[in-house]
Amino acid sequence: MPADTTLVFIASRFALVVLLISLALALVRLIKGPHAADRIVALDLISMLIVAFLAAYSIFAGEASFLDVAIAYALIAFLGTVALARFLMRSPQRKPGNINNKEAKTTNPTVLA
Repeated sequence: MPADTTLVFIASRFALVVLLISLALALVRLIKGPHAADRIVALDLISMLIVAFLAAYSIFAGEASFLDVAIAYALIAFLGTVALARFLMRSPQRKPGNINNKEAKTTNPTVLA
C-alpha cells in the first residue's frame, strides 16, 4: 500500500469520525433548540453534515457515485430549508415582540411600551 493511499485512508476515516461527532452535536441542538429558528438552523446543519459525510465516504470507499447522491441530497435539503423558513415566517404563533412581526406593530396602536 503506497504512502499516499494510507494517508488518504487515515484522513478520510478521521473526517468520517469528526463528521459523526458533529452530527450528534447538531442533533442535540435540534432536540433542545429553544426556538423554532434554532431548530431550522440545526436541521440545515445536519443536512449539510450528511452531504459532507457522503463526500468523505465517497473518498473512503473509492466510489464516485456517492458524490451524485450528495449533490442531489444537497439540492433537496436546500429546498426543505427554504420551505421551513417560509413556514416559520408565516406562522401565526410568532411572538408580538418580534421585530419581523409587522402585524403586531400595525394592528395594535393603543398598546404603548
